[in-house]
Amino acid sequence: MQDTVNAFIDTFTIEGAADGPLAGLTFGAKDLYDVAGHITGCGSPDWARTHAPATSHAVAVQALLDAGATLVGKTHTDEIAYSLLGMNAHYGTPTNIKAPNRVPGGSSSGSVAATAAGLIDIGLGSDTGGSVRMPASFCGVYGMRTTHGRIDLSGAMPLAHTFDTVGWFARDAQTFAKAGAAFGIGAPAPSGLRLMIAEVAFGLAEPETWHALEGTVADLTSLIGSVGMVSLADGAFEEWFDVFRVCQAAEVWENHAEWVKTANPSFGPGVRERFEMASKLDPAEIAQRRAERAEIKAHLIQMIGDDGVVILPTSPSPAPLIDSDQASLEAFRASALQLLCVAGLAGLPQLNIPAGEVDGAPVGLSILGGPNADDRLIGLALALAEAKAA
Repeated sequence: MQDTVNAFIDTFTIEGAADGPLAGLTFGAKDLYDVAGHITGCGSPDWARTHAPATSHAVAVQALLDAGATLVGKTHTDEIAYSLLGMNAHYGTPTNIKAPNRVPGGSSSGSVAATAAGLIDIGLGSDTGGSVRMPASFCGVYGMRTTHGRIDLSGAMPLAHTFDTVGWFARDAQTFAKAGAAFGIGAPAPSGLRLMIAEVAFGLAEPETWHALEGTVADLTSLIGSVGMVSLADGAFEEWFDVFRVCQAAEVWENHAEWVKTANPSFGPGVRERFEMASKLDPAEIAQRRAERAEIKAHLIQMIGDDGVVILPTSPSPAPLIDSDQASLEAFRASALQLLCVAGLAGLPQLNIPAGEVDGAPVGLSILGGPNADDRLIGLALALAEAKAA
């Protein structure tokens, strides 16, 4: 394999089980998952120099190997996975093959770039605040954040442990569903679902993005048979984002403060400021925001129920241009996280479906379900793809 999009930090081959359901398929693992005999670098040269090679595979890596997929390398990630755009000050920016003048999205940047470019069949990533869903939208592939705790994260670097989830990418729905099965997640045919459009969420998307998504919204409505409108956050997305920002940062600092103080890492732009912010949080504010998060979670779970599926834009727009200034990139990140924080706050599954283009660049539509509705979401995405192909 020739890495034509700067997706890999290391290439090698570990064969999967010979007779597994994923036999003949390949995957790359985001470089925060342990692979035996290799250093887990987490997008940081300082992390790499202060950690020894892993002695065993991460559970998620082993699951794909056991299912027959062959691991062909470790893929780039944003620094300590604490970013959303895929621009790493130390290792560069993987190429978004669908829009080369735009960022690929992160922090699962290498996995999505390699998948979109056809270098691998499955890209193993992780999603804390949007690190699978956002790059999937930017690069025009399927990508999912699973229910928090549904897939074991043992052997993966924690960022914010009550938000962190396993996720993956694939170019087509059939391969995506096969990878889900390797993690014990099925893809049942959709039935008895309540489809809901998150009206306020679509108001956060640029008009061109909303128009690009309308066709897929109509296809989903036709497939399910009915659709209703829901306010979701009652217009409070900006406030929800602030709850997410504080709760996530508090956990990031809890998990990494000792290493930061000892290693004195040289962080890149954006990551540096986020770690500094995390180190200065007021314990009283953390407690307040955690209480608010519990209320948001209860509200969302009750509203979605056991049979609800919510439709919302994955991103407010296509990927930002690579040459955007830092202030513009940070502004985009804050805007995008207003949409992405919903699933993370409540620990819910969300799947990005490639849905259209704006100015030649991909945009995705998300389907969001209740706790452990991962199977239902994959089944719906698969049924939609099959209906379009018929």
